[in-house]
Amino acid sequence: MDFLLMALVVAIYLIVTIYLGYFGFKSTNSSEDYLVAGRKINPAIMALSYGAAFISTSAIVGFGGVAGLFGMPLLWLTFLNILVGIFIAYAVVGKRVRRFGMKTGALTFPELLGKMYGSRFLQVFAGLVVFLFMPLYAGVVLIGASRFMEVSLSIDYNMALLIMAVIIAVYVVYGGLIAVIYTDAFQGGIMLVSMIFLLISTYAFFGGVIPAHETLTSYNDLAVEIFSSKIPGHNGWTAFPTLGSVAWWVLVSSLILGVGIGVLAQPQLAVRLMTVGSDRDLDRAVPIGAFFIFIMVGTSFIVGALSNAYFLETVGKPSIAVAGGNVDKIIPAFINSFMPDWFVVLFLVTLLAAAMSTLSSQFHTIGSALGRDVFQAGLMKGRYDEKTILITRIAIAIGIVFSIFLAYILPPGVIARGTAIFFALCASSFLPAYLGGLYWSKASREGAITSILAGFTISLIYLTFVHAKEASELGICKLIFGVNTIAQFPWTVVDPIVVALPVSTVTFIAVSLVTKQKVRIVEEVKT
Repeated sequence: MDFLLMALVVAIYLIVTIYLGYFGFKSTNSSEDYLVAGRKINPAIMALSYGAAFISTSAIVGFGGVAGLFGMPLLWLTFLNILVGIFIAYAVVGKRVRRFGMKTGALTFPELLGKMYGSRFLQVFAGLVVFLFMPLYAGVVLIGASRFMEVSLSIDYNMALLIMAVIIAVYVVYGGLIAVIYTDAFQGGIMLVSMIFLLISTYAFFGGVIPAHETLTSYNDLAVEIFSSKIPGHNGWTAFPTLGSVAWWVLVSSLILGVGIGVLAQPQLAVRLMTVGSDRDLDRAVPIGAFFIFIMVGTSFIVGALSNAYFLETVGKPSIAVAGGNVDKIIPAFINSFMPDWFVVLFLVTLLAAAMSTLSSQFHTIGSALGRDVFQAGLMKGRYDEKTILITRIAIAIGIVFSIFLAYILPPGVIARGTAIFFALCASSFLPAYLGGLYWSKASREGAITSILAGFTISLIYLTFVHAKEASELGICKLIFGVNTIAQFPWTVVDPIVVALPVSTVTFIAVSLVTKQKVRIVEEVKT
């Protein structure tokens, strides 16, 4: 690799990023500027920022690597990402979120929930959930970028982690959401160009779209042979797994449903819907956001799946074997083997952009959750508003340290799984109360509180005692009951969202209906 070229490209990228961070710092004069960018962001910028915050190294490296295992069926997640994460989030839910945020002055997702139901407890509890569990998501995003740097540049993984965290901390802590949004949009543009080139190059290697898919299909029997014992029900890289099998439950419940539905309740994405000035701006953002997600997620999954055909054709091994059994190294291994050096440099910048755009949003959300939603709204009972920015900046620094610690200790191959856990936890905890407060006039404060507590509690219990992956690694079930999990198949591979979200939804509806005093959302906000 030409390290001089790499240093030059990375330096230019960092200079522009730092400038945008400085621009955000100079443009931030109030809590509203710092937390929701003054509610005056251009819709195209918002769409790129939303997409860049949504698509991280978790999607490119983590889920791209998982596509190396499951193949093309993972493209169903792309469909849900666009349907739920863009069309429904922007054109339907986003309009009411924007209006409600404007009407009440809510600046964060937990504050939005709290003001929906007139409950300080909801705001504080949601803030604690975000502050304590979002670092898991941030940690796996850090891992994604650091793994690529480790493979591509042959540098120490721990050093890569430290470099990433320091750069992001500088412009997030000082710049606020204005800096985050503009750097996200810049980074999103880099990601878009790079992924389009990668997709075209990959298909060109096989002679086109149809020959590429035919080549991959020809290896389906081999895939069944390879994964039959480890992932029962796997039918090949271009075939859907057998209904009800281990492969089917993991693919459908954890990867497709967990992330596809969970995106609607992501705090760092919901707050972006409050940064534009009108409903029309949200409509304008739909095609830009949909195209961005289609290219970013679709390319990651297609290339991840086709990496098997490439490696089998060139070295006689599937991608998981080339990556040494670590799915998080499949995409880095493919890029380094298949693409020219100059593109490896570009892709490194792409992953830096993907990681930094998502991490900046995550750290900003983590900080605002502790600073505004827990400390100011809870401990200080709404006082000391002028200190919100300082407290939030301190909280961001705490979140960064916590995320780095998790990135150090989490096991290999954890990127996609960590993302799915956080997305599902947010959906199970917040989604019924969030949507109910926006659309249902009979939604009550008590219904929202019990629903959020039920979804959150069941998710944690399920992860600790039932879901085999997490239960065996945590070891609490083994310590108490002497077994890795207290359940039998299929529950050991069914994602917690399949149980927790229906329970929290039924709880929300039932308690709201029997509660005498209802909390009604202002009608002009809902119409």
